[in-house]
Amino acid sequence: MDRLIIEGGHPLHGNIQISGAKNAALPLMCASLLTDQKLVLQNLPKLADIYTLSSVLEHLGIACEKTAIGEMSLQQKGPVETTAPYDMVRKMRASILVLGPLVARHGRAKVSLPGGCAIGNRPINLHLKALEAMGANITLEDGYVLAEAPSGLTGAFIRMPMVSVGATENILMAACLADGETIIENAAREPEITDLAHCLVGMGARIDGIGSERLTIQGASSLGTHTHRVVGDRIEAGSFAAAAAITGGAIQMTGVDPAIMGATIDALKSAGVQITTRDNGLSVKAEKGGLKGIDIRTQPYPGFATDMQAQLMAMLCMAQGASVLTETIFENRFMHVPELTRMGADITVSGNVATVRGVDHLVGAPVMATDLRASMSLVIAALAANGQSMVNRVYHLDRGYEALEDKLSAVGANIVRGKE
Repeated sequence: MDRLIIEGGHPLHGNIQISGAKNAALPLMCASLLTDQKLVLQNLPKLADIYTLSSVLEHLGIACEKTAIGEMSLQQKGPVETTAPYDMVRKMRASILVLGPLVARHGRAKVSLPGGCAIGNRPINLHLKALEAMGANITLEDGYVLAEAPSGLTGAFIRMPMVSVGATENILMAACLADGETIIENAAREPEITDLAHCLVGMGARIDGIGSERLTIQGASSLGTHTHRVVGDRIEAGSFAAAAAITGGAIQMTGVDPAIMGATIDALKSAGVQITTRDNGLSVKAEKGGLKGIDIRTQPYPGFATDMQAQLMAMLCMAQGASVLTETIFENRFMHVPELTRMGADITVSGNVATVRGVDHLVGAPVMATDLRASMSLVIAALAANGQSMVNRVYHLDRGYEALEDKLSAVGANIVRGKE
């Protein structure tokens, strides 16, 4: 098993190219199940989750062919398989996104209940209730979801009782092939959903309200071919910004639209980080010792993303004063706290609230990653710590950060990959 070995205390300086967003790429890949025509995705990140989902789609009858660096062609080849088995789906929660497209186009889907990061309860009941409203018969048996709609799905009015990114994506895709009009109210508004919607429109779908909490979809009999560029990863960009800030560095990032990073940029600015934005990127600069404590509350987009909470917490460990971070999305997303305290951080947790009291230095230590974003928080802390840190279980990082050690090394970090 791999680990990252990091010698801290080196400010980051230089240029970083931001990769395509994992959280956009995965549902976009699942959209290939909606058509027998070719879907070409560009700016696709090289990540473990991409390979995992490619294997799932290949099993379902979709040929996933790399056609260029960062580009993949996806197209149905031969017979379609409508069962996604446990041994493939268990590795990644996003696999549930094959459910809606399969039942919409083929009238049947049998998908194992998914796995993924252990950051809390993420039930799929919203996905299932919405599909039932569209006419699917849903049964749960032996750890599988079986959805059947032999005559196809029918458009419906669906009001989400709570904002759910995955459920919005699943139902949005299914509605594109449903008979009639589907309205999704209280839809999630994340940029990755907007990216998915634009791709679906390019494939021939009719969707109104893109980017809003009310999506109206007119079902079509079929979708066609399209080439789509995956949106830049706002979470990767925010993570590197936090890394530059805690080390007192200055970096320039390209390949991401700062307009989709509003809440992260606001939080960084409030903490004393200098941010300059441009059309396709941003610059980040911070003086060593110049960070200050802030209060953060995670919320659905356009609020502060739960996927940035751990990284900002790491940065705030070396801010002047106290910070309060309130986690409202997942109930088990403070698992990085014990590892940060091993490095000298002063953090107390009460329920869903973490209080971080800034310290003047962190100390390198061996630490254990528990999930994707927690892993990055430990890397950020290690970059600023005195001495050497070893971040174990970096397979979590490989799921969501492309060539992480290469990108960090290129801007001055002392980081190498080794074996545990």
